[in-house]
Amino acid sequence: MDWLEALARLRERNEPAVLATLARVRGHSPREPGAKMAISATGLWGTIGGGNFEADVVDRARELIATGQPQTELMAFALNDKVATRHGVQCCGGEVEVLLELLGPRRTVAVFGLGHVGYEIAHILARQPVNLVLVDSRQDAVAPERMQPLLAGQAAVAVHHAPAPEVVLAGLPPGATILVLTHDHAEDLILCEAALRSQPSYIGLIGSRSKWQRFSRRLRAEGHDDAAIARITCPIGLPGITAKDPASIAVGVAADLAMRWEKSPAGQAPS
Repeated sequence: MDWLEALARLRERNEPAVLATLARVRGHSPREPGAKMAISATGLWGTIGGGNFEADVVDRARELIATGQPQTELMAFALNDKVATRHGVQCCGGEVEVLLELLGPRRTVAVFGLGHVGYEIAHILARQPVNLVLVDSRQDAVAPERMQPLLAGQAAVAVHHAPAPEVVLAGLPPGATILVLTHDHAEDLILCEAALRSQPSYIGLIGSRSKWQRFSRRLRAEGHDDAAIARITCPIGLPGITAKDPASIAVGVAADLAMRWEKSPAGQAPS
């Protein structure tokens, strides 16, 4: 497997990785500029030249992976017997620079309910580098022709027609963002109750304050304490956006999520 295929498979598994590129060469080097390798926490694919300087690159790449923060870094090496790397000297005679690019895990966002508002939210999130899970209990809401416009963006989109949509929650990774906005209040309540038993980073419920008061009482009756119930945000979106048309609500929801995500790495609970 080459480095490109390895990166594709790591992304499918949502594992972080570093792409190391030999960005610049002066004098003699064991590889040409543009040589690449992929580095995960446990694996290596490809090579930028081997030896001690590559071992240094692998060590630093794994330190970056441990941070969980997508970033880039440039490392410079003099390949002579007068300058030692962490692992020793390398006597090729040249100088090289290596660009490290950390490709962090993608966030998972699950939108339950593809009505007018859910569909507009999905339109915005489909343009983001996320794993986007779209769920509706109604077959027509997730018809292929309706979903087609959502497949052209950066997001990896998975579509589910689920008569009991709460079953999809079990397949979401810990730290997922969950948005509940189905066409049916009873379905919303079931999803909220099930979400509280999972490990999302954020649970958002569309609705008015009176709806939330009713839901809070029902969730308390199901045995959830106030701390657990407080994990659900209702209403969703930025409070300063008061327009009620679907597109405006979607902008407010997406902007609120973007602000939360800026404060916390993928996989951690947003503040």
